[in-house]
Amino acid sequence: MKVYESNQIKNISLVGNTGSGKTTLAECILFQSGLIDRRGDVGSKNTVSDYNDIEHENENSIFSTVLYAEWKGNKINIIDNPGLDDFVGGSITAYAVSDLAVMLVNAQNGVEVGTEIQGRHASRLNKPMMFVVNHLDHDKANFEKTFEALKERFGGNTILAQYPIDTGAGFNSIIDVVKMKMYKYPADGGKAEVLDIPAGEKDKAEALHAELIEKAAESDESLMELFFENETLTDAEMTKGISDGLIQRGLFPVFCVSAKANKGVDRLLDFLAETAPTSVKMPGVQNSEGQEIKCDPKGPASLFFFKTSIEQHIGEVLYFKVMSGSISETNDLTNYTNNTKERISQIFACSGRKREKVTTMHAGDIGGTVKLKNTKTDHTLNAAGNDWTFPAVKFPEPKYRAAIRTLAEGDEEKMAEALNKMHQIDPTIKIEFSKELKQIIVHGQGEYHLNILKWHLDNIYKIETEYISPKIPYRETITKAAPASYRHKKQSGGSGQFGEVHMVIEPYIEGQPDPSKFKINGKETNISVRGKDEIELKWGGKLIYYNCIVGGSIDARFLPAILKGIMEKMEEGPLTGSYARDIRVSVYDGKMHPVDSNEISFKLAGRNAFRQAFKEAGPKIMEPVYQVEVLVPSEYMGDVMSDLQGRRSIIEGMSSESGYEKLKARVPLAEMNKYSTALSSITSGRATYTMSFASYEPVPGDIQEKLLKDYEAEEEED
Repeated sequence: MKVYESNQIKNISLVGNTGSGKTTLAECILFQSGLIDRRGDVGSKNTVSDYNDIEHENENSIFSTVLYAEWKGNKINIIDNPGLDDFVGGSITAYAVSDLAVMLVNAQNGVEVGTEIQGRHASRLNKPMMFVVNHLDHDKANFEKTFEALKERFGGNTILAQYPIDTGAGFNSIIDVVKMKMYKYPADGGKAEVLDIPAGEKDKAEALHAELIEKAAESDESLMELFFENETLTDAEMTKGISDGLIQRGLFPVFCVSAKANKGVDRLLDFLAETAPTSVKMPGVQNSEGQEIKCDPKGPASLFFFKTSIEQHIGEVLYFKVMSGSISETNDLTNYTNNTKERISQIFACSGRKREKVTTMHAGDIGGTVKLKNTKTDHTLNAAGNDWTFPAVKFPEPKYRAAIRTLAEGDEEKMAEALNKMHQIDPTIKIEFSKELKQIIVHGQGEYHLNILKWHLDNIYKIETEYISPKIPYRETITKAAPASYRHKKQSGGSGQFGEVHMVIEPYIEGQPDPSKFKINGKETNISVRGKDEIELKWGGKLIYYNCIVGGSIDARFLPAILKGIMEKMEEGPLTGSYARDIRVSVYDGKMHPVDSNEISFKLAGRNAFRQAFKEAGPKIMEPVYQVEVLVPSEYMGDVMSDLQGRRSIIEGMSSESGYEKLKARVPLAEMNKYSTALSSITSGRATYTMSFASYEPVPGDIQEKLLKDYEAEEEED
C-alpha cells in the first residue's frame, strides 16, 4: 500500500442517529474507492464495518470501526460510530483523533435525538462538522423540512452545498452549488453524469452559490478583501475558505446522498479529498507539559493509542494516531504513560477485520498494531527524549449501575478478567470491586449498554451471570455527644485478657475547637487533650482521635490498639454495616491489669465502647446525593420535573441551552436506579442527562427506619 504524506491524509468520523445510514455509507465509500468489489448491507450481515456477532444479532453498530479509503491521491481514514447514546464512547474517541465530523441525517425523520446529542458533543469538543442528508430515495423523504430543522437546531452556519431535484423513488439528480453543476446518477447509482444546471434551477443555484461564497470569505480576512474587490472567489479561493470555515466551525455544509442506492457518494468523496481539513491544518493538542504539539511530519515520533479491540486468534489490536513525526516497522519507542519500552513490529492500515501491512506512517495517519506488551488505550508512545504524554480521552460519566454476579461458583476470577477486557474495549464501562458493598458494580451509559456487556460475558466468555440491584454506599454518623465505657475481661487458664476504656464521642464539625469538658453521667467533667490524631478516611470524612488520659490509667502503648478497634467499627458501622464518618472520639479514662492487659484486650474494649456510644449519640444514616443536569426539549419539561420530584429531588434551577431546557437538581442515588430508561420513555429518547457526586445528606426518618429493619432482617438471614 502507498505511504501517504501528512497533507494527503483526511480523518473523518461518521456520526448521527441510529438508522441514519452511517454503516451503509461507509460500505458505499469502500466500494466506490475500490477497497471492496461488492457492497454488503446491514440486513445481510456482511458489511465491513459491523462485523461482530452482537452487531449482526442487533442489526446496529455497537462498536466504532476504523476504515480507510483511497480517493484521488488522498487517504481518507473513516471511523464509523454507533448511533445509540448508550455506545457514545465510540464517537467520543473518534472525535479525539478525527478532524471532521460527518453527521448523517435521515431525510425521513429530520433532526433526531442522536443528531442533537452528537451535535452537542461536536460543539463541546470544538470539532468541525458537516451534514449529509441520506435516504433521499425514500418515499417519505423531505429535504426542505430536514434542512430547516438543521438550521433551526444548529444555526445560520448550516448552509447548503447541494440540494436534490426530486426526492423519493425518482431521486437521481443533485444540484451542487460548490461546483455549480448538476450530478445525475443512473438507476443503479455509481458514477454521476456531470451536467449544466437546468434553466429552471439556475436562479436558485446562483443565489445559494453566492451565499456559500460569502460564508467562505468570512473565514479569512484576505478572502473577504478579495470578495469585496471581485464580488466573487475563484474555485481555489472558495475551497480554501470552506476548509478554513470548517476548521473554525464557521460553516456546516449540507450534502445529499442515497447511500443505499450509491447516489451522491462520489461527489461527497471528492469534497472530502479536496476540501476536508487535514490534521496538519488543525490546532495542535496540548501534552502533559502544557505544550502544543502540532501535527508535524518532521517532528519527533509520537503515537496516541485511542482504541483497543480483542479478536479471536490475534488478541489485542491497538489503534493509534501518529500525532507527530513518522513511524516505521521495528521502531523502538518509549511508553511514557507507564515508562516501559515498546517495539512496533508491524503497522497496519485497518478496514474492519481487514488489515493491510504498511512500512511507514506519517503524522496525521491512523493505523493499528499488535503484540504490544504494556500499551493500552489512552497511552502515549514517543521517540527518546520526549517524556510527556497526551491527555486521556474524557468520557461522559456513567448514568446506569448494576451489581453483577456469576451463577456458577468458581467463575468469579474469570468474570473479573472478562470485565477488565470489556473495559479495555469500551472505557465507558467502568468496573468497581466494592469491598464496602461486597458487590461487583458495573457502570455504563444505560440499561442497553449493560445488557450488551452481559451478552459478551454469556456468549463470548461463556460465563453465566445475572444482574442484581446494586446496594447504595450509605454512610453513618452521629448528631450529638454520648459517653460509654466497656470492660473486656476474659480468663481461660494462664494469662487472661483485660482492658477497660472510657470514651466520649461527638459529631465532627470543621473548624471546631478541641474539647475541654464533657457532661458525663450528669456531671461536667474537665478533660485535658494530651495527643490528637486527625485521620482522613478513605471513604470520605474524618475521624479525630484524642488522648485525654491522665494519671496513667491506660498505658500509652495501648492507645493505638484502642484506635484500631474504633477504626474496625468505623469500617462496619453499628447501624447498617456502612462506613461511619465525621466523628470525634476522646478517650479519657480506663483501667488495665499488670499481667492480663494486652493490645487485643484494648482493641476489643475500644471497639465495643465505640459501638455503645454510637447508638446513644443520635445516630444518622447519610445517603449519597448526586448533582443531575437534564437537557430536555421544552415540551417535556413538566413531565421530567414531576418525575424528578417523585425521586425526592431538590430542583435547583432551570436555564436554556442550544434550544433545550437545562434542569438542575440534586437527587439521592437510591432514586436514580434505571433513571436513564425512565427518562428515555418520558421524552421519546430526546432528553439526555449527566450526573456527578455532590455530597452526603441525612436520609428522611421513614427511610432510615426501613433501612434499619432491612439490615436486621439481612443479619438474621446470615
